[in-house]
Amino acid sequence: MKDKLNLEGLSTEATSNHNNLEHKSVLELIQGMNDEDKTVPLAVEKALPQIEAFIEKAVEKMLNGGRLFYIGAGTSGRLGILDASECPPTYGVPYGLVVGLIAGGDHAIKFAVENAEDDVDQAWEDLKKQDINQNDTVLGLAASGRTPYVVGGLQKANGNGVLTGCVVCNKGSEVAANAQFPVEVVVGPEYVTGSTRMKSGTAQKLVLNMISTAIMIKLGKVRGNKMVDMQLSNEKLIERGIGMIISEIGVDYDMARELLTTQGSVRKAVDFYQNTNR
Repeated sequence: MKDKLNLEGLSTEATSNHNNLEHKSVLELIQGMNDEDKTVPLAVEKALPQIEAFIEKAVEKMLNGGRLFYIGAGTSGRLGILDASECPPTYGVPYGLVVGLIAGGDHAIKFAVENAEDDVDQAWEDLKKQDINQNDTVLGLAASGRTPYVVGGLQKANGNGVLTGCVVCNKGSEVAANAQFPVEVVVGPEYVTGSTRMKSGTAQKLVLNMISTAIMIKLGKVRGNKMVDMQLSNEKLIERGIGMIISEIGVDYDMARELLTTQGSVRKAVDFYQNTNR
């Protein structure tokens, strides 16, 4: 017989501060959710020193050719995949520089895969398929801080000389204990008891935004405040790029569009113009 899973003491599992939800009006429901959501940025603020420490180390690794891997299950895993998938179009980096891995594989992005998160060995197997090495960084994502998939992945990564961090929403968790650079964002009870897709998910998304954006800036993918290496994959992004060029070098619309079309990126267009007009 399996041991009983003990969730006592986890703030993410604590009883909601709100009750009788089924008797509330829609306005009362969304006001209550909004009140809870307002506390999340304050919880993230308290973790800024931990977030900074992880980013500094991850940047060192990535400047030396390393990659960043997110590992997680359920909502946490999906958030990692979302963040990773947005880096190439936003910053023009190759697919594979930031990688999201979820317990249960790609099928689990859309559908729940029963018991996948309980496999303590699978994360490392997934990482090995990516040729994980000592230049890389692994960030474990687990609201509860106890997910076996994440715990096992971090343990194996540590044992193989890989830099590790985590984002959790409980203090003193097993996941944090196995991360060299833990980030603990304690958001407290969820509006719907135990529904960590709510405040915990929001906290993880905010932290992931900080991590990937700061890393990309430090890797030189932003100039001023512009995404100068973004992929020009649709008309909206092309128009955004034209606006960036106009703002940067003061040419008219037609010249900016021609530069962008011939050079292929905002950065290359600006550099080309400045180099040929010295």
